[in-house]
Amino acid sequence: MTQNPAIALTGHETALALLLEGLAPVAPIELAVTDAIGCIAAPMPPLKTALPARSIAVLDGWALTSIDLAGASSYAPVPLAVAPAWVEAGDTLPQGCDCVLDASAVERAGPLFQVLGEAIPGAGVRRAGEDFAAGAVVIAEGRRIGVTDDMIARKLGLQDVAVRRPRVRLIDVPAAGGNATTIGMIAAQVRAVGAQIDRTVAAGRDTASVAKAIGGADCDLLITIGGTGAGRHDAAVAALATGARLLHGLALQPGRTAAVGRIGAMPVIAMPGAPDQALAVWWTLALPVLDRLSGRAPRRQIVKPLVQKIASQVGVTDVVLVKDVDAGWLPLAIGDLPLSALSQADAWLTVASASEGHATGSPVGVYPLRESL
Repeated sequence: MTQNPAIALTGHETALALLLEGLAPVAPIELAVTDAIGCIAAPMPPLKTALPARSIAVLDGWALTSIDLAGASSYAPVPLAVAPAWVEAGDTLPQGCDCVLDASAVERAGPLFQVLGEAIPGAGVRRAGEDFAAGAVVIAEGRRIGVTDDMIARKLGLQDVAVRRPRVRLIDVPAAGGNATTIGMIAAQVRAVGAQIDRTVAAGRDTASVAKAIGGADCDLLITIGGTGAGRHDAAVAALATGARLLHGLALQPGRTAAVGRIGAMPVIAMPGAPDQALAVWWTLALPVLDRLSGRAPRRQIVKPLVQKIASQVGVTDVVLVKDVDAGWLPLAIGDLPLSALSQADAWLTVASASEGHATGSPVGVYPLRESL
């Protein structure tokens, strides 16, 4: 089933519903902790024991019992009946000790020790279970694994973690001027969300060459880039239509010439070769599919008021770029993604096809363009 974009455009909501229909998260796999950075965590078993299992020192110093130091000061040192134990950061505290004082807080004269200051229980100490209690889940399911998770996993002695890692096949439909910028950008986006990537270049721009590159694709999401327009050699849609339920021509700006569909149960997205159009299709269609496949928790939106109104055409979903200013979100581009706006933008949002836009001062939720690991 195909649609000529000059005759009818499929709404973004309809296109996304087709892609997500019956789609479930992929099965978890085990990856080395470092390799899992950027991937989405699958369910992990709870900790069997607390961390740390016993109280440990967090600085080098003398292990003491805080109640024995009451009233101690440089003017009224408190002598110790027995020599204190010296511990270093990471050492388990001796039995009965509940604080650690640095070297300058204890004076030694031969076998005699005296303390020059008080301490509260827990000073210089990480108590048993303070990092994680027994039964805690260290990395929540659906969360993106970052560098801090890598550090925590290593601290726990974990060599591997369970993740959901969708397999994405990218097919470059070559153009006379090349799609290097677009294919490279989308490939980087795929890697950034933790998916496994298989990148292929079709032998030509004709239907047979594209169909051959598509044939036998073993992946969770198939993306073609280029060849979706009305040009005489734009054959990506024709090649996909031979074996897919396909909707061509979307009420999405930018991205009108994109197509979506299913080959069996596998979702398929045909992106235009122009970088701005491909990026809009990536944000609004590919990301939701990969979020579903990876079992990712809902993406964070940041809500602030608009400092200028957004006007949108009813019947078309517009992609909007905004900049974070003191008063709220400043729209930079509506239905268009020029490089100048992309270089300044902090976030993006869509205006639903049924809406005429948003008035100045209206609170809107946006998606950050740059996420921290």
